[in-house]
Amino acid sequence: MAKKRDRLEIIHDILLVIREKGDRIKPTHILYKSNLSYQMLTDYLNELIGKGLILTKEDKKGKRTYALTDKGYRFLTEFKMIRDFLESYGLD
Repeated sequence: MAKKRDRLEIIHDILLVIREKGDRIKPTHILYKSNLSYQMLTDYLNELIGKGLILTKEDKKGKRTYALTDKGYRFLTEFKMIRDFLESYGLD
């Protein structure tokens, strides 16, 4: 049985999904690809916006999309370094 994801892994998954979609992803796509409930996704998106990791964009029709900020890209880079470090010592 797979272990539950912790908070940082969920944040990583959300940011990764946004990056993979080229910084223009709708909330429903994030919802499906990160495997979260609507309420959990809303909470995480609000937190990530508040911390400056992502930003909201609106098109002419008023549809929301999300994009990573420079801080969000740095998070992904540094998270990967930490994960690789832990794996190299068998601590993952």
